[in-house]
Amino acid sequence: MRRNKKERQNLLLETIAENPFITDEDLAEKFSVSVQTIRLDRLELSIPELRERIKHVAEKSLDEEVRSLPIDEIIGEIIDVDLDNSAISIFDVTSEHVFKRNKIARGHHLFAQANSLAVAVIDDELALTAKANITFTRQVKENERVIAKAKVTKLEQGKGRTRVEVNSYVGNELVFSGEFEMFRSNKR
Repeated sequence: MRRNKKERQNLLLETIAENPFITDEDLAEKFSVSVQTIRLDRLELSIPELRERIKHVAEKSLDEEVRSLPIDEIIGEIIDVDLDNSAISIFDVTSEHVFKRNKIARGHHLFAQANSLAVAVIDDELALTAKANITFTRQVKENERVIAKAKVTKLEQGKGRTRVEVNSYVGNELVFSGEFEMFRSNKR
């Protein structure tokens, strides 16, 4: 169903407020208009492009500092962290991350994103992976964006262990899942 410009722009504002990581292409498909129409709407409404929206969300939500490793050692870009609870990172698959002959992402990059996110969510100076159980559910290709979401599912500070579940998505499709048992020092 085609909407008039004002109605479409109001829905565009709502949609981006709900999901700042949505692409112009996904918005165009959702509203049955061209990508150029979405870009013009964004320009008119002073909505920044995706990369700027991501940076804004990251700056706004990273008021807690990751303690277990430096931000620049995390694979992917952390956009949200709530220590000992949850975290989100984004990883853009480029030509350097894929096999040359078939343009499929090398699995160790997806694992590294999930594993470093599992380390980053731990509220401790020391966090190491003790054990991991992982599943790749579909191939990830060059130019796809992987959004990893970590959730602490069990916190045993007395034993120095924390269980973290990480699910990675391309769009709404699950591409990787892992359960990480993390060792922590418990030093505060």
